[in-house]
Parts: sequence; structure tokens; C-alpha cells
Amino acid sequence: MGDDAGVWVLRGTTSHERYVERPEREALVARQPPLRRPEATLAALIPISKSPAWWDLTQEERRAVLETRSRHIATGLASLPAVARRLHHGRDQQEQFDFLTWSEFAPAAAEEFEDLVGRLRATEEWTYVDREIDLRLQR
Repeated sequence: MGDDAGVWVLRGTTSHERYVERPEREALVARQPPLRRPEATLAALIPISKSPAWWDLTQEERRAVLETRSRHIATGLASLPAVARRLHHGRDQQEQFDFLTWSEFAPAAAEEFEDLVGRLRATEEWTYVDREIDLRLQR
């Protein structure tokens, strides 16, 4: 590991939505609150990496796992507008995490956020997660 032992550098970029269909995107855009809302004093940064088996699937197969069977988009949509989020992609830049998910929410929505994360972790999609780190922050 050299001089970087024990040092994390988290990098990602925002990108177009890769698995959403037009009606889902329109619903997400209509309900997604902005980041940095004054009342959203709690946040979570959850970097994840998915398994080689996930990346061996075609985009259509990943969509079937993600939404048709795991209901990822519908689950996230149900938490809006209480939980604002932004997804960053790291895989395209050969970073150590494929996705960095940043979420912000008010203390009154903390239980809703925990429920959201719990529901996502219980899906078929989550069986493809090789590595996850769950960081919580408070402003």
C-alpha cells in the first residue's frame, strides 16, 4: 500500500441516470428536494462497490435486478422529499468504490432514512454489494 496506507480518497462524478425510465426520472425530479436545506442537519455518505457478477450482467439485466425485482427506484421515491440524495459514480474513473451515495435529512426524518436503507439492504440487488461503508454526519 505504500505511503497511502490507511488513507481514503473518495472520488466520484455525477452522471446521467443509468437505470431509470422517463416516467421514473420525471417523478424523481418533481419530488427531489435540494441539498443543503437548513433543516437537513443529518447526512450519510455510503460508498459501495458491487461484485464482478453485477458488472458481468448486461445493463438490461442490472435494470431487472435493480428495479423490476428489488424496487430500488420506487423505494427511494417513497422517501422523497424527506431524504435528499445525490449519487456519484466512481467506477468509470477506476476508483475504489463504484458508487458514493450522499443523503441529507432532518432529524425528524432519521427513522425514515434508516427504514429506507434497511429496505434497500434487504433486496436482491444488495446481494451484489461486495463492500459498503456507512458514514454518518451531523451539522
